[in-house]
Amino acid sequence: MTGIEWGVLVFVLLLALLALRVHIGIAMLLAGSIGYTAVAGLAPMLNYFKTAAYARYSVYDLSVVPLFLLMGQFATHGGLSRALFKAGNAFIGHWRGGMAMAGVTACAGFGAICGSSLATAATMGQVALPELKAHAYSERLSTAVIAAGGTLGILIPPSVPLVIYAIMTEQNIAKLFVAAFIPGIIAAMGYMLVIGIIARVKPMDAPRGDRYTWSQRLTALLETWPVLLIFAVVIGGIYGGFFTPTEAASIGTVATAFVAWTSGGLRGKGFMECMYGAAAATGMIFLILLGADVLNVFLALTQINTELAKWVVSMNWPPLMVVFAIIIIYLFLGCIMDSLSMLLLTIPVFFPIIMGIDIWGMDAESKAIWFGILALMVVEIGLITPPVGMNVFIINSMAKNVPMKETFKYVMPFLASDILRIVALVFFPSMALIALQMLK
Repeated sequence: MTGIEWGVLVFVLLLALLALRVHIGIAMLLAGSIGYTAVAGLAPMLNYFKTAAYARYSVYDLSVVPLFLLMGQFATHGGLSRALFKAGNAFIGHWRGGMAMAGVTACAGFGAICGSSLATAATMGQVALPELKAHAYSERLSTAVIAAGGTLGILIPPSVPLVIYAIMTEQNIAKLFVAAFIPGIIAAMGYMLVIGIIARVKPMDAPRGDRYTWSQRLTALLETWPVLLIFAVVIGGIYGGFFTPTEAASIGTVATAFVAWTSGGLRGKGFMECMYGAAAATGMIFLILLGADVLNVFLALTQINTELAKWVVSMNWPPLMVVFAIIIIYLFLGCIMDSLSMLLLTIPVFFPIIMGIDIWGMDAESKAIWFGILALMVVEIGLITPPVGMNVFIINSMAKNVPMKETFKYVMPFLASDILRIVALVFFPSMALIALQMLK
C-alpha cells in the first residue's frame, strides 16, 4: 500500500474509534501508532516513543497552559464572575434583555482571565442562571445565552487553544492574542444584538430589570477592579514587551490566587480543588497533544498532508473556495468533536494548504495569524452545535428542567451571528490584523 492509502485507512480507523467513544487522545495515539508501525516498522515506532513524551512536554511555551488553567480555577473560586455579572447588570440590566446581555459581557470579562470556554460556561452558569430565573427570564433563552457566551472564553485572550495553535505553527503567541481581541469584542457585541432582537420579538422571554442609580453602578464597577487589573497586567505586560506570555501567566496566576485568598475562595478545600481542577484539565490536554504528535509523525511519514496541499494548489481552485471548504469541514467536525481536538487533528493538514494559496495578497505571517483566528472562531461554534455541544451539556446539567432540544433551538440565532462573523473575517481579514498594524 502507498503512504496515501495508509493515511486514508488510519484516518478511517480514527473516526471508527471516535464513534466507539474512545477518548480523542487515546484514539489518535492508537491510530498513529498502528499507522507508524505499518509504514516504518515496530522498532522505529518504539524508538520514537523513547523521546516523544519528553520532546513534547519539555517545550517551554507549553507551561503557559497549566498556568492559565490554574488562573481560571482561582478566578472561579475567587468570586470574580459574580462581580462581573453584577457590574454588567448594573449598567444595562434595565434594558429589555439587558440582564442576559450582562451575562454575555460577564462571560467576555471572565474569559479575559480564564482562557477556557468550558470553565467560563460552567462558572457563569452558576452565577447568572439563578439571577435570570429570579427575574422571570425564559429558562430556554437563559441557558442558550450562557452556553453561547461561554464560547468567548477561548476567543477573548488569553486563550489556551491559541497557545496550542501558536506552538504547532511556530507563530508568536503575543501577536495571536492581539489579533483575537477585536474579533472577540465583535463576537460579544453580536451576541448582545441577538439578545436584543429576541427580546423584541418575544418580550416575555426577556423582560426589563431594575434600574440602578449611578452611585450603585460605580460601586458595582469598582468591585471588578481585580479583573481589570489582572487583565491589564497580563495582556498589557505581554503587548508592552515587559515579559513573555509564560511570565505573564505566572504573574496573573499569583495575582488571581491572592484575590481568591482574600475573598475566602481558597480557604479549606478551595486551594486543593483549584489544583486538582487545573491538573485534570492539563493532563487531558497534554494527553491529546501526545496523541496528536504520534498521529502527525505518521502523517509526515506518509506525506499525506504535503501531497494534499500540492493537490489543492494544482487544482487551481479559487482561494475563497478552499477557505470555505475548510470552514465547512470544521463545522461538520464541530458536531462530533471538541475544539482543541479539532485544531490538533486538522492544523497539520489545513495549515500547509492555506500557506500554499494566495488570499487577499497577505504575507505569510499575516496569513498564518488570520487563519489561526479564523480556525479558532469556527471550532468555537462546535461548543454549541448539536449533538455534542459541550457548553450546552454543561449548562443543561445546571438547569435539568430545561429540555436540551429547547436550549439548542434558542442557540440557533447565536450560531447565525457566529456564521456572519466568520464570513466577515474571510472577506475582511483586517478584523484580525488591524490591531497588529496599530501596534507597529
